[in-house]
Amino acid sequence: MRKAEFAPCLPTRGTAVPAGPDWIHEIKHDGYRLTVHREGKRVRLFTRNGHDWSDRYPLIVEAALRVRIGSFVLDGEAVLLGVHGRSDFDGLHSRQHNDDVQFYAFDVLMTEGDDLRKLPLSMRKASLARLLARRVNGIFLSDFERGEIGPDLFRHACMLGLEGLVSKRNDRPYRAGISPNWVKVKNPAHPAMARIKETFR
Repeated sequence: MRKAEFAPCLPTRGTAVPAGPDWIHEIKHDGYRLTVHREGKRVRLFTRNGHDWSDRYPLIVEAALRVRIGSFVLDGEAVLLGVHGRSDFDGLHSRQHNDDVQFYAFDVLMTEGDDLRKLPLSMRKASLARLLARRVNGIFLSDFERGEIGPDLFRHACMLGLEGLVSKRNDRPYRAGISPNWVKVKNPAHPAMARIKETFR
């Protein structure tokens, strides 16, 4: 199980995308939430519930070993890219394509022993961009947009058939557990909504 100090921050469910200047907006990829921990030559992958999946996704492990520093913790999403670069959750869930699963990194929690979680998200994003400035196959830097574009971006994501958006306060630190500073709004027509309904039947 993962050490408790790196438990993930979780978004609250929202019905409307925030539109203020202090928010950033990320596309919600339909995958599995993971944290990637590297310490020297050892890489471990942990699910949001703390399960060790280090042996499941070799491409992510190999990519983490090619990142230019030897110690870090990344937060993000394990995704299987399908047609037109969209995430294929059914293919991911089948476990038949584990060798092709990649990682979209949207946050960095630690680098070289320095805990970055106390920093505002804007500074963590800048650190993440520097860390992943040299592209490595298997780990992507997750794109985001700033400010009042959020509602328009959400409508466009729905038109493209994407899962939705996660909006985050740009000026807040990283906190484990459910946070009002992260808001997830899902596309009501996306298959992920049907999976949720099925779960609660």
